[in-house]
Amino acid sequence: MVHSAAPVILPSLLACDLANLASEANRVCPTKDDYVHLDVMDGHFVPNLTWGAPVVKCLRPHCKAFFDVHLMVTDPEFWIKDMKEAGADQFTFHIEATQDPRGLIAKIKEAGMKVGIALKPKTPASAVMEYAGEVDLVLCMTVEPGFGGQSFMHDIMPKVAEVRGAFPALNIQVDGGVGPDTIDHVAKAGANWIVAGSSVFKAQDPRATMRLMARSVEKHGNGKADADLTPPLASPSLPSSFLLPPTLPPCPAAQPALPPPPAPLLDQQQQQQQQQEGEGA
Repeated sequence: MVHSAAPVILPSLLACDLANLASEANRVCPTKDDYVHLDVMDGHFVPNLTWGAPVVKCLRPHCKAFFDVHLMVTDPEFWIKDMKEAGADQFTFHIEATQDPRGLIAKIKEAGMKVGIALKPKTPASAVMEYAGEVDLVLCMTVEPGFGGQSFMHDIMPKVAEVRGAFPALNIQVDGGVGPDTIDHVAKAGANWIVAGSSVFKAQDPRATMRLMARSVEKHGNGKADADLTPPLASPSLPSSFLLPPTLPPCPAAQPALPPPPAPLLDQQQQQQQQQEGEGA
């Protein structure tokens, strides 16, 4: 579904080497133009416990990227002030976790953060339609929230397409099981903010993988021709001498075979001996 929303690829830090959180974040998102996705889980709204505002705050001075914080928590209202002070740039809450979505949206904006609203796989798109025009992003989960490494749920794509059809310019995010093998499905459905965990951090070349997924959104979401896509990144794992040019030069014409070298000349003594033998005959 063609739209005007630009592609954004967000590595999910939950999939990185957590013992080296800052270096891992900078390995894949080293600049202020990059985006990282941080999953905050409270062990109550979802059956897992990750990190809270203190970890986000510790990471903030060491990472220049935009912090997209996804709160899978009960009572997200309680965490607005802490997340703002920790350095979150965007606060995404679950529609299932609040009784007052509009009031929560207003409080997040008042705190100076961008606002996202998320839906679990079984929650219909209709649950957020009346609020989608007031937020910066709608997140459609493509796995059950709570754990990384789950399989991508293809049956969520009609939900993504429904939201995109109603809001052509809105940022629509998908999270869960997205990688090079599934990116075309979400791009065609209309998603443009792509959360990718294992597929990025376990890739031989994370930045090239991110660029590949961004190109898919450009092609299938923005309707760009192949010639207009952002150029792919060459893998740094190969030396430049291994990168073939786009068009190889023609092979040189075959050279004619050289004549065989002349037989060695007999020395003078051998010639005289052969001459005497001829005369004696």
